[in-house]
Amino acid sequence: MLLPYELAVKELTIKFQHMIKEYKRQNAHSPIEQVSGRVKSVSSILEKLQRKNIPIEKMEEEIEDIAGIRIICQFEEDIDIVAGLVKQRSDMQIKSEKDYLTHMKESGYRSYHLIIYYTVETSEGPKKLQAELQIRTMAMDFWATIEHSLQYKYKGDMPPHVAERLTRAADAINALDHEMSSVRGEIIDAQNSSRLQSNIVRDILMCIENLYKVTSTREVRKIQDEFLRVFAANDLARLERFHRELDIIAEGYRIQALK
Repeated sequence: MLLPYELAVKELTIKFQHMIKEYKRQNAHSPIEQVSGRVKSVSSILEKLQRKNIPIEKMEEEIEDIAGIRIICQFEEDIDIVAGLVKQRSDMQIKSEKDYLTHMKESGYRSYHLIIYYTVETSEGPKKLQAELQIRTMAMDFWATIEHSLQYKYKGDMPPHVAERLTRAADAINALDHEMSSVRGEIIDAQNSSRLQSNIVRDILMCIENLYKVTSTREVRKIQDEFLRVFAANDLARLERFHRELDIIAEGYRIQALK
């Protein structure tokens, strides 16, 4: 019974990871930092059926999080962006939303949940099932992981002094997210510049490697030495200029090699 859910988790994880790649390929900030997924264990499913008094024949209908996808963002603003991206997709149908950002749980838990319908192709034909998407920041995820561990340890009966400290930690996490949001623009600019430089360096090194096939080693080493001097200057504009000039030089060598 769980096999279709395992397939759904794999497919959804790959699709969200592909979104990250698309943003990076465009040298743009990705609202998704990382994604992971899991299928609820049999023991957890049975425990939830018992706790909520759900008959086993109603399991797939009543338990919405057998398939779970966790989407981690850098900034709280990115959560709305990710939710918007999901709502635009034709392969994911929104069943319900749970906004624990504006309506934080009493424990301090903050996250944004989407329950979706997702269809997988099985050997017996298409199967429409439910999956839960949890969208949160890295800071929220850290707190939620700790809170989950404590809830498991105390079996839902957490001592008041531990619960109080956990609530204070949630307030600190909330303040951290707000502080990071205040410098979001500067952080994104720095990350984009770093990503752009990395891509330019990769292209330059690939071009230099290809030059060994069309011209002398001595000429290529001159170009390589010049690249190292430009790179050491840590000047992105100068690096971009060298990249453009190298493309022109490389094209000239390629034309000569064809004659």
